[in-house]
Amino acid sequence: MKWRFLSLLGIVASLVIGPVGGAQAEIDPLTGKRLQSGGVWAYTPIPRKVVSYDKKYSPGTIVVDTPERRLYLVLDDGKAIRYGIGVGREGFQFSGTYNLSRKAEWPDWRPPADMRARQPYLPTFMPGGPSNPLGARALYVGSTLYRIHGTNQNWSIGRDFSSGCIRMLNEDVIDLYNRVNIGARIVVLQ
Repeated sequence: MKWRFLSLLGIVASLVIGPVGGAQAEIDPLTGKRLQSGGVWAYTPIPRKVVSYDKKYSPGTIVVDTPERRLYLVLDDGKAIRYGIGVGREGFQFSGTYNLSRKAEWPDWRPPADMRARQPYLPTFMPGGPSNPLGARALYVGSTLYRIHGTNQNWSIGRDFSSGCIRMLNEDVIDLYNRVNIGARIVVLQ
């Protein structure tokens, strides 16, 4: 229970004041560890990398491997670009096959009503920009409420922390955004 309170406190702080610069440090609400130094995020847990990928998906397919906390963009010749991701916490994960229905740069955020009911401190609307929880880019997963999006909470990558959306480092989601087209197949594995 204590870590949930600290997690919520961390989310509220990041929404209200954003990253802290200078000599102060951002604290991971789950572990209590220092995350940043001098206003620059220091935590990058899972670097983007081209890897061998022998699964049978066609090039251009986005494969979200929820248990592994990785997203793969399938390339030609048995390769894929592997990205680190944050996934939905228990009870908020999803699976299935979808198509990329929309792409947005610096998207606005309108938390769904059920999310605001669980977290009443959330705004009803937040314009796109560096402090927006959706980050630099958003890829919309079919007709669901879920997105693959950037985050300014780098410490959430590699964890099950979100309300269902797939989080990526901003630089990674920009890279993915530039490589895929609307209509691309998205496979979410559990």
